[in-house]
Amino acid sequence: MASKHTMRSPGSVAKTQKKALSPSVQNTSSEDSISSVLQEHRSFTPPDEFSQQAHVSSFAALKKLIKKAERDPVAFWEEQARELHWFREWKTALRWKEPFAKWFVGGKINAAYNCVDRHVATWRRNKAAIIWEGEPGDTRTLTYQALSVEVNKCANVLKSLGVQKGDVVAIYMGMVPEAVIAMLACARIGATHNIVFGGFSADALRERINDSQAVCVMTQDAAHRRGTIVRLKDAVDEALKKTPTVKNVVVYRRTDEQIPMKTGRDHWWHERMAAVSADCPAEPLDSEHPLFILYTSGSTGKPKGILHTTGGYLTQVSYSTKLVFDMQESDLYFCSADIGWVTGHSYIVYGPLSLGASVFMYEGAPLYPTPARMWEMVERHKVTIFYTAPTAIRAFMKAGESHVLRHDLSSLRLLGTVGEPINPEAWMWYHTFVGNKRCPIVDTWWQTETGAMMISPVPGATPTKPGTATLPLPGILADVVRKDGTPCRKNEGGYLVVKHPWPAMLRTIYGDEERYKKTYWSNYPKTKEHPAYYFPGDGARKDNDGYIWIMGRVDDVVNVSGHRLGTAEVESALVSHPMVAEAAVVARPDDIKGNALVAFVTLKSEAAAQVTSPSDIKELLRNHVQHEIGAIAKPDDVRLTEALPKTRSGKIMRRLLREIASGANVTGDTTTLEDYSVLEKLREDEE
Repeated sequence: MASKHTMRSPGSVAKTQKKALSPSVQNTSSEDSISSVLQEHRSFTPPDEFSQQAHVSSFAALKKLIKKAERDPVAFWEEQARELHWFREWKTALRWKEPFAKWFVGGKINAAYNCVDRHVATWRRNKAAIIWEGEPGDTRTLTYQALSVEVNKCANVLKSLGVQKGDVVAIYMGMVPEAVIAMLACARIGATHNIVFGGFSADALRERINDSQAVCVMTQDAAHRRGTIVRLKDAVDEALKKTPTVKNVVVYRRTDEQIPMKTGRDHWWHERMAAVSADCPAEPLDSEHPLFILYTSGSTGKPKGILHTTGGYLTQVSYSTKLVFDMQESDLYFCSADIGWVTGHSYIVYGPLSLGASVFMYEGAPLYPTPARMWEMVERHKVTIFYTAPTAIRAFMKAGESHVLRHDLSSLRLLGTVGEPINPEAWMWYHTFVGNKRCPIVDTWWQTETGAMMISPVPGATPTKPGTATLPLPGILADVVRKDGTPCRKNEGGYLVVKHPWPAMLRTIYGDEERYKKTYWSNYPKTKEHPAYYFPGDGARKDNDGYIWIMGRVDDVVNVSGHRLGTAEVESALVSHPMVAEAAVVARPDDIKGNALVAFVTLKSEAAAQVTSPSDIKELLRNHVQHEIGAIAKPDDVRLTEALPKTRSGKIMRRLLREIASGANVTGDTTTLEDYSVLEKLREDEE
């Protein structure tokens, strides 16, 4: 890698260099570009002891793999697909009719067979598939043999209720093993699952059931969350008042809550499971058979039903799990995401289980009953790989490192982040206090729509820099371009695109092909100069080493005095201050500058307790941003807040903050908002 960075011994850090705006990264003369104002030059090489045991053990080996995949992406993905079990191999690897892709056409496969049956036929039958801990502290372990029995019986339960191949089954459950069993049971018989996060309201559940035309709902009486009981069956009953397609509801008993059961429609999980056989052969399915629909929130109007199919999706999630997490037989892997998000689909269930890995699942909230809960479980269960979101890391930072340091985390060998770009200081905190400066960090970029990881370090090979997902993975052809589709120069901010189909890509928006075309493929339609590009909606830049830095959603790029700035970089500058735990920066209209920057800031607990003059803190933070990245990025207003409005997956809802900062009414989809009281408090502060 051509680099000006000082590469020291494995795991070491090069000299820190942070500068303000410079000509090399500033391009404000064209609407084609986005100004990149934050520079980060710390760099870490993989520890020798990690690389020596890794699947890809050097940067040279990784570059060789990348070049091989670039020469023939389709052949590369065929090679990965052959690592799975196929009832019948495909005839055509890729059929691409822009913007619609079909992978491994003619092939027959089953995701549940790959995640369960092929392991039961080996020594892994007695290996732990799922180790689970409930929020109250109860635990369970399911071996692959035990998981096989449960999945087969659950599949027969669905069949006994009339669920057929091609039907949609809604799953509305908490983080219990039965949620995984339900997913795999659907996959086994060819039913398409539609998981709705267990924290969503009855209205949100109803909307998703009706849009997908689900015929059955799988739920539970109630779930544990932050020390309270969340009555899921009550929400199902409310939703089903206006859901004409649902014929049956299967209810898992998790608590002792008394719930109403409607005769003929509602069925107890345990009673139905006791009445069926543990033998249900996996259905050979077309590679393009719909595996699941997962809804993402829209900026306006109804959520989008993202449709993923079986063969291509399973190929990429299995391969990326092995490559990015360097998955070894002895690992205990812990992804803190909820099963209701795509991270839970891809990297709790289908990716790890297809490899025969041991997965740790946790039912409750990450900071309950204490901010040390995650670290207690890592120590108790000897977790080796930990994958979480930047928003969770910032919450841990806010609580203080003392909760981490009192626990033995020596079992950890690899850390990961997912969900949004991680700011450099949160990366450094994670590296220092959780990883003890010895664990590589894989900062992964991907989306519900991509299905699987697209850009990420490979831990035994890639030198990492805080705040960047580094390079596209082998087989992924991604670039940063201007609005006309031409490649950006080094350090010139532009638009992230994917230039070639990939196996796990969404096939469409369920029931709305035109919306699919317009949302993802209309920005860069096919021309003589280039094929159609997939546009994920993110701004980005490439540095001198070709590393891709995600600069935030293009919706969050603002024009300030002629500079088009990605607000994610301003947020990173704010969080680099030792008092700040989290920040969100949005724009409000300004008569002089076009837009003014407004920063919503949450302070660390110990810092907040010491604040005597909020106005002094606000000015301190404004000046800190100016010092870090230049006067152009200095916020016009800083607002201190105890919390930020977030989705239930932990992403900050900047759209709502933009509306609050502008004094406008909050509109659009708010079904994914986790805590409405946060929004109300911000409104009160504004008034």
